[in-house]
This record gives sequence, C-alpha cells and structure tokens, in this order.
Amino acid sequence: MAEGDAGSDQRQNEEIEAMAAIYGEEWCVIDDCAKIFCIRISDDIDDPKWTLCLQVMLPDEYPGTAPPIYQLNAPWLKGQERADLSNSLEEIYIQNIGESILYLWVEKIRDVLIQKSQMTEPGPEVKKKTEEEDVECEDDIILACQPESSVKALDFDISENRTEVEELPPIDHGIPITDRRSTFQAHLAPVVCPKQVKMVLSKLYENKKIASATHNIYAYRIYCEDKQTFLQDCEDDGETAAGGRLLHLMEILNVKNVMVVVSRWYGGILLGPDRFKHINNCARNILVEKNYTNSPEESSKSLGKNKKVRKDKKRNDH
Repeated sequence: MAEGDAGSDQRQNEEIEAMAAIYGEEWCVIDDCAKIFCIRISDDIDDPKWTLCLQVMLPDEYPGTAPPIYQLNAPWLKGQERADLSNSLEEIYIQNIGESILYLWVEKIRDVLIQKSQMTEPGPEVKKKTEEEDVECEDDIILACQPESSVKALDFDISENRTEVEELPPIDHGIPITDRRSTFQAHLAPVVCPKQVKMVLSKLYENKKIASATHNIYAYRIYCEDKQTFLQDCEDDGETAAGGRLLHLMEILNVKNVMVVVSRWYGGILLGPDRFKHINNCARNILVEKNYTNSPEESSKSLGKNKKVRKDKKRNDH
C-alpha cells in the first residue's frame, strides 16, 4: 500500500510540474499540501471573450483509482450547459481511468469555450458573488481568478493638497486560519495616503496565490493631522458586508495609518457567519502582532466597560 501511495504521489508531482510548465501564470497553486490548484482557461489568451476557472483537488488515490475532485466557476455556466461540460469531463476520466487527465480536462474546456465564442455573442461581465447569495448554486462557488477587477475599480480621488508618497510601504503577512477547507490570511501595510493603498493592493495582486483568492477584503484608516479626522474606506470584494465589519473592528481598536487585507480561499463548504469571525480574527491578530494596538486586553477594554459596570452592579445587589 505504501508503495502505491508513493507511486501516486510521484505521478501527481510530475503532472503538477508539467501543468505549471505548460500553462505558466494561468496555473495557480492554492494549497500545495492539500493538492488544491486552480487554472484560468480562456477561448483566446490575447483577447478572451469567454473565461472559466477550474479548481481541482487531487486525492491520494489519483490517478490510480480515483478522479480529481473538481469545481467549475463562470457566471454564465448554468443549467444544461454546466451539466454537459461536467459530463464531458467525467467521460474523459472514465475513458482514461488510471491515467493523468488534467491536461485533457483543460483542453476540453478550452475547446468548449472556443466553440462558444464562435457561435455566440461576447461573454458577460464577471461579477463576484458572496457565498450566501449563491447558496442554491453552491457548485458555482470557487476560487475566482479575476484579480484585475478589484485593482481597476480602485480609483481614488487624491487631494491636490495631500503630499503624494511614491514609496511602496512594507507588507506583512499573518498566520493563516483554516476551517473546513477554507483558508483566511491577513496582510498588513502602514499607509499615510490613498495612493499607497492602491500601491499595496497592486503589489499583493502580483502574488498569484493572493490574486486567485475568492475574496480579498480590505479596509484602511488614515489620520489627517490637519483636519483631526480619519480618511477611511473599505471593500467587500464580493463578500457582502465583510469590508464594513473589518473597518468597524479597526475603529474599535482605534488603529490609524494602516490598511489590512484579508484573503479568503473558499474550500467548497459554506461557513455561514463563521467566515466573518475568521476574517476579523485574522485582522485583529496581525494588528496586535505589529503593535497597532497596545495589547489585546487594552483594545477590548472599551468594549468591556459596560459589562464590567453590569457585573459590579450585580455584585453590589447581592
């Protein structure tokens, strides 16, 4: 059994190396240990009209006795069209049991996209969905490979009176939190103007793993000394209300001149409200670690004041 496992592992590694060599930046490693990968497939590399993201997880038994676990993501892929494509992939597996099939799957999907571009109108605009908004189509939810949209949408109105800072600030990365195959990781950078916020986001998106995250939620708070006020904003990136919750946490912690980005890689299982807890925990941990709050106890002191008053009153009543 051990020899079989070693053989499967070697064959998987060889196939992974081949896919990375063939597809380059289109191929993203999501979780190397769990063998989770994502590839963005288009009908035309230079001028894509139709695009689809294929996420695969390779079980220990693949390719010998089990197929890859896969998910397909495209806003236009629904109903019979989704069923037909899934049937095609499963048919390829049945015809090639025991063989490595990722290349065959990718090229089959590309053929479908090419045929679609020749037969139909231009592709639809891509719009991310929060997982609760798409519960009925749970299979549609996947690691979205559309990082460009977030960067392009970030169009700050920088005041002429504000000194522009050209230097990219240092970026720190927090310890990931994983729950039911979803992974959350916070990234932090000191910022003193909106231009730096944009620079940090652009730099983060140069990392293929971060760019392939299902959501990159962020918030920032910049203290304006001259006006004695905060310049602050947030972005949900498709995870409804997550950016506002993150900004609220930063307000409670009273942090300033800092931005936090939380990447979330969706693992196929809905987490419900727990996902907001993980997003804020990631953010709080890195803010504390980098000394943007005095201490976890002090940052929660204001939140606990009312509780303490109630406890003292209860104690006096007794």
